Amino acid sequence: MILITAQYVPLKLDVAFLNVKDDVIGYKHYQIAFFSHVYTSIFTLLLGIPQFSSSVRLQFPTLHKNLGKLYILLILCVASPSGLVMAFYANGGVYSKISFTLQAILWFVFTYKAYTFAKEKNWIQHKKFMYRSYALTLSAISLRLFKWIIVSTIALPPMDTYKIVSWLGWLVNLILVELYLINRVKPSKKTV
Repeated sequence: MILITAQYVPLKLDVAFLNVKDDVIGYKHYQIAFFSHVYTSIFTLLLGIPQFSSSVRLQFPTLHKNLGKLYILLILCVASPSGLVMAFYANGGVYSKISFTLQAILWFVFTYKAYTFAKEKNWIQHKKFMYRSYALTLSAISLRLFKWIIVSTIALPPMDTYKIVSWLGWLVNLILVELYLINRVKPSKKTV
């Protein structure tokens, strides 16, 4: 993901994914949304990793809290809203647009709920919603993984592949998280 993001540094309008966005790349609001999304999403991916470490959470609670605040701020103020703008222009037609719109909205809602539960010191619900939020953050990786699998195995036309991975990239992650939460996350008296 770092290498993918690096393609767009400094601001470049004629590389990678943007090569197939000729119809919208001239819109200033799309450019702002795209670069805001790409540049902040890489940080949300990285910020989320230490948040799930019990060692970090228990031994360095201030670090956990500050990294969490930054993660939440980036998603609520930049990454999710910019993803929503991009969703309106998604490749693959109405199916992909609906998928990315739902994903952006759920990313915002899950992250916001995690924040409100933390403020209420309801750590069980906070943890559950952070898992859901990070599942959607990881969709940047899983979308590309599913795309690679489909292209390598059944070689569908590019737009058909994109329609499929636009849904698989985040739905599979959420299903896996829900299964994990059902089977693993038990009430705990420990607090942060």
